[in-house]
Amino acid sequence: MMTDESRAARTEFRGSMKLARRIERAVGLAALIGLSALFMIPLLITLSDSLKDFVDVYRVPRIWIPDPPRFSNFAQVFETLPFHRFILNTVCITGLALFGQVLSGCLVGYSFARLNWPFRDVLFVVLLCTIMLPPQITLIPVFIMFNKIGWVNTWLPLIVPAYFGGGVFNVFLMRQFFKTIPVSLEDAAKIDGCSSIRIFAQIMVPLAKPAIATICVLGFIGRWNDFQGPLIYLSDYLKYPISMGIFMFKSTESMFVNYVMAASLIAVVPVLIIFFSAQQYFVKGIVLTGIKG
Repeated sequence: MMTDESRAARTEFRGSMKLARRIERAVGLAALIGLSALFMIPLLITLSDSLKDFVDVYRVPRIWIPDPPRFSNFAQVFETLPFHRFILNTVCITGLALFGQVLSGCLVGYSFARLNWPFRDVLFVVLLCTIMLPPQITLIPVFIMFNKIGWVNTWLPLIVPAYFGGGVFNVFLMRQFFKTIPVSLEDAAKIDGCSSIRIFAQIMVPLAKPAIATICVLGFIGRWNDFQGPLIYLSDYLKYPISMGIFMFKSTESMFVNYVMAASLIAVVPVLIIFFSAQQYFVKGIVLTGIKG
């Protein structure tokens, strides 16, 4: 039987453990807040400079809070260049490419995860090995191919490749996620007479929402911020996406840092909205894909 002294010692030990866990949690939270503030500094500088007058941007010491804030800088961006056209072009390119990226990634990932066909595992290993190839290696031959079929200075080189696999990482992500779904669901659907296409569309895809959300977030950020592709394939400025529009704006208005910062802030706001809106599904999709190999 426990004596009063042992009970008191046990209670004291539990209290010290709770205190240690609270201190550890507080230290971790403080470290996260400090790192978040550190990474927020560039965004805060962009926001501050986008609301300043031309003279205040170069003032030393730095003025963090403009007085008064000049919201007219954002209107000036649209008056200097057809920025609304750049945004519309980016929405069209990103939307069409993202749809193909999700569709092809899901189809190919489902094929590698559930369907049995010759050399499936060998081809999957070969597919994963292509991640080690930098895109610059195939840049010139791919450009020559698109030039010969007349796709240069069009959106097609930026959209069509997304419909052929959707990217190795997306295929790997979807394959890993489909492998976490119990086979019993698929067997029950086959007993009810469902075909592979129906199983894919009505069972697998609805269950794979977290992984699809992960592909959408990563694909949206990559397509929205893509600079190399438009730089190589587009020459007509009316077809430019927002990344090329900011580069063009910087070239023409490089002295007016406040206008350049306003244009950059316009470009980054949609990315922040999409990321924080889908953050829950994004984290869940990354976690679940590592459960089963």
